[in-house]
Amino acid sequence: MAEMEKGFAVKRAVIMAAGIGKRMKPVTDKIPKPLVPIQGIRPIDSVIHGLHENGIREIYVVTGYLREQFCGLEKQYPGLRLIENPHYDTCNNISSLYAARDFLENAMILDGDQIIYNKSVLNPRFSQSGYNCVWTEDETDEWILNVENGNVTSCCKAGGKKGWQLYSISRWTKEDGRKLKRHLEEEFEEKKNWQIYWDEVALLLHPDAYSLGIWEMKQGDVAEVDSLDQLIAFDCSYQKFKGGGIHE
Repeated sequence: MAEMEKGFAVKRAVIMAAGIGKRMKPVTDKIPKPLVPIQGIRPIDSVIHGLHENGIREIYVVTGYLREQFCGLEKQYPGLRLIENPHYDTCNNISSLYAARDFLENAMILDGDQIIYNKSVLNPRFSQSGYNCVWTEDETDEWILNVENGNVTSCCKAGGKKGWQLYSISRWTKEDGRKLKRHLEEEFEEKKNWQIYWDEVALLLHPDAYSLGIWEMKQGDVAEVDSLDQLIAFDCSYQKFKGGGIHE
């Protein structure tokens, strides 16, 4: 499937960085996951550098857990602003995007704990709202999107095979950003739907309100490091944390 044709342009980015990173403990006992160095590079720096190389400098970082450790980013990266999520420890990540809901028009939304190896996957040009995806033939427990004629027709949270594996990079038009804000407010404020992933809002709860596509990537363009075992696979220096015996 071809990469999305040019039509819209990302003007701003929202980076989700509020989570506790429980699956990476004890490494994350004293440092938030996006700031954990992997082979000397913090994931959030690779995300920000990738955005800058694509001309995106209006950046909002949603913080929560150990948020004071992110304070230096505003000085390091002019144009970057921190947003606090006061609900990070009681709600799922819908609370983080809810905290940044005023900045979703013509926006890219992405996680701060990814490693961006191919910066072109953060290209600001796109033709319709949607997610960066990689085609997978093999079974995966990651979210899978089914696509027909360039449009997402369904999403399976339980994973699957022979489908488009969703990555935590998405682009939203001005119109869809406004819809997403309204739907976030509906789910978070009115329905008290606090324990869902924000992606469920458009993909599962209000799918008929959006016409979503995909941005095709290749395996290896982006790495998602979600657990201690995955961290060790990328950087063997963290082997000493295996079993939780060392707390630094």
